[in-house]
Amino acid sequence: MNAKRLYWGVCGGFFAAAALAWASTPYLDFTINMTSSLPGTLYVVHKGGAFKKGDLIAYRWHGGATYPAGTTFIKRVEGIPGDTVKREGAAFWVNDHYIGLAKPKSRAGVPLVPAGAGAIPAGEYFVATPSVDSLDSRYSLSGNIKAAAVIGRAYAIF
Repeated sequence: MNAKRLYWGVCGGFFAAAALAWASTPYLDFTINMTSSLPGTLYVVHKGGAFKKGDLIAYRWHGGATYPAGTTFIKRVEGIPGDTVKREGAAFWVNDHYIGLAKPKSRAGVPLVPAGAGAIPAGEYFVATPSVDSLDSRYSLSGNIKAAAVIGRAYAIF
């Protein structure tokens, strides 16, 4: 009798979890980080969730390099509209907050062009991670992220 109860309990728990996951799909998404640019492997994304400087966001890549258009990227918001990006050589700052260096080449040996400096326009965000190998707003290939490309705020699960 106990084995039967355990079986139905596990089945009920599974179906409850599946129903919850299905019901939350308009609001939540799950994505896997397959690079070393951020700690963590599995992230939950609150679609359309409000975010601020310092938060992680998920966005759709516009295409280029070795990533197809629509690939989900997760980066930290380091600059918001009105902030000032400063560049000295390969070094980047946002409002005097040091972001990091832009590398001359990718790990695959592809030349990388640093992005420019100046005020971040309305509807755009400067994103980055502490990783030296992060493909982020320090590079012209990525540049600032358009608000329309943002999926939502991202949270590391593990």
